[in-house]
Amino acid sequence: MSEPTELTQKAEKLDAGDELASKRAEFVLDGPEGAVYLDGNSLGALPVAVPGRVADVVGRQWGEMRIRSWTESGWWTAPERIGDRIAPLVGAAAGQIVVGDSTSVNVFKALVGAVRLAQENGPGRDEILVDATTFPTDGYIAGSAARMTGCALRPVEPSEVPGALGERTAAVLLNHVDYRTGRLHDLPSLTAAVHAAGAYAVWDLCHSAGALPVGLDAHGVDLAVGCTYKYLNGGPGSPAYLYVRADLQDRFDSPLPGWNSHAEPFGMRSAYTPAEGAVRGRVGTPDILSMLALEAALEVWDGVTVEAVRAKSLALTDFFLECVGEYVPEGRVECLTPLPHAERGSQVALRCADAGPVMRRLIDRGVVGDFRHPDVLRFGFTPLYVGFADVERAARVLAEELR
Repeated sequence: MSEPTELTQKAEKLDAGDELASKRAEFVLDGPEGAVYLDGNSLGALPVAVPGRVADVVGRQWGEMRIRSWTESGWWTAPERIGDRIAPLVGAAAGQIVVGDSTSVNVFKALVGAVRLAQENGPGRDEILVDATTFPTDGYIAGSAARMTGCALRPVEPSEVPGALGERTAAVLLNHVDYRTGRLHDLPSLTAAVHAAGAYAVWDLCHSAGALPVGLDAHGVDLAVGCTYKYLNGGPGSPAYLYVRADLQDRFDSPLPGWNSHAEPFGMRSAYTPAEGAVRGRVGTPDILSMLALEAALEVWDGVTVEAVRAKSLALTDFFLECVGEYVPEGRVECLTPLPHAERGSQVALRCADAGPVMRRLIDRGVVGDFRHPDVLRFGFTPLYVGFADVERAARVLAEELR
């Protein structure tokens, strides 16, 4: 095994050439000396601008201005304004993303909306395909959406979707990145296959938005959802978002038509008339405190391109795998994350027989990742605040705990 100093020196050189290194100072990363935070794929670190902004929202906008803040502080337009802030990070033009509700609620809106679009086009579309490896909630929501729309639900591995599509397929719900393994699925080709079958594609971007280019507009994605508390660093429970492609918005029939998505929200009409554009995806009163915390958090993206983030993400995960290969005893872990860059998200998942106890010991030593039942160690790499020295230290401590 190479001496640790060899890879330590390599980490120093990589950090010295890191064009995103200055972004680290825009996050609160307090903790034990040498602490390494590799769980941003579950909860992003706190941007330093957020506490002051939240204090202003609570103390001045709410405490002093009160009801006037809906107009004078821009509360009412926040869901679309912040959606436009997220749009470039997922490759979307303005006016197609609305922020609000949870990812689960937005999955429900998007999937039922997609089925209704398909069934409006003609009869016989009575099947939903769902990613068989999906995060459990997406599967639960898909099952409910299927019952509500009279569809059959069929779980399918993402790689098998093209062969599973048919004349009955109404909608397909897929994850861009597998939450357990970090596998990146081929959004462009899978979306094209879904369209060729006359169906609609719904993508869950929770583990890709803010970590790699998505290209929603470029690849013709119909609908998409995502959370904002992972790589977008919006904070625990920060609101999710819903993308509806511009040319589908006038036909998007949300299963949750709340007063906030009405064409005249303050008209108090008994009959529902949907608003135009992205506003149609709203439901109830926006969750202003968490929403404006998210808006402040997104300021860390000023001057940053997703392409630069992706380049560093791949370099970080490559270097981590190199360090693991050098330091960790042979046969102690198995990498579940694909090695080809085109198939890798921004995390590394390692199979380890005693993963749970190992992760607890790592956290005790200041290397914070997470554990997925029954035997997976997950390490998430957020390029805006993770450096190469962090990566080397994490792999070295992991090796020490596995010997």
